[in-house]
Amino acid sequence: MEFLLEPLSYDFMVRALATTAIAAVVCAVLSCWLVLIGWSLMGDAVSHAVLPGVVLAYIVGAPFALGALVFALIAVTLIGVVRNTSRVKEDAAIGIVFTSLFALGLVLISVTPSQTDLNHIIFGNLLGVSVPDLIQVVVLGVVAFAILILKRRDLTLYAFDPTHAHAIGLSPRRLGALLLGLLALTSVVALQTVGVVLVVAMLIIPGATAYLLTDRFARMLVIAPVISVVCSVAGIYLSYYLDTASGAMVVLTQGVVFGFVYLFSPRQGLIGTRLAKARRKRALATATAR
Repeated sequence: MEFLLEPLSYDFMVRALATTAIAAVVCAVLSCWLVLIGWSLMGDAVSHAVLPGVVLAYIVGAPFALGALVFALIAVTLIGVVRNTSRVKEDAAIGIVFTSLFALGLVLISVTPSQTDLNHIIFGNLLGVSVPDLIQVVVLGVVAFAILILKRRDLTLYAFDPTHAHAIGLSPRRLGALLLGLLALTSVVALQTVGVVLVVAMLIIPGATAYLLTDRFARMLVIAPVISVVCSVAGIYLSYYLDTASGAMVVLTQGVVFGFVYLFSPRQGLIGTRLAKARRKRALATATAR
């Protein structure tokens, strides 16, 4: 019990756990749709493209979240414009936009005199989360989570069959824009925990892990956040006792769990399916011998 309670005696650890749990839930729920639609690369793009917005917000004294949100929306818009108005395909448009904006952010960091270590934006500073940062994460997280839950039926139909969604009066274009806007908002939430570089992991791994555990989307929406929160809390505790980077440990824990599920999931796991196939062959051979 002391193992669990000792970190909670420090305020910065309590704030880190609360921030990570909120980010884990919101990112995991959104990741279910990203994995189904195949927008993993889009999550990578948006998470990196917010960097110049954060640096510019620091320069003018605005909240980091505001700058990040503006540049996330700019990135999504630019990707759509390049894709829709040229022969360049979506994957190439994503690569061009996100690398260019990420490079702009790195250039701005290099030329901005700062008493704040802006490199924390890139790799996260989970143990340095302040009370205003936590409030900001709570507000943005609640907004994103509420919209996802309220629009879950429409977003799910859009993910599985956009043609059918259009046939019953829904607008696939608007639903896609809504999902991209929520992706931008969620990236800002996760930015406080693991930084720009590792945000994409929190946006993809929980959904991918849940996808290997169930064929039902409703169950994915439960399994993904549960796994994400458990891994996030475990990662923070491990970082506390091993004296390692907190954000990296959170992502590493999620990656290890995904690897375990990938190998041993009863229905989709690599080893699990082969063992099941071997059992069926033995059963068939036994029945034939009789």
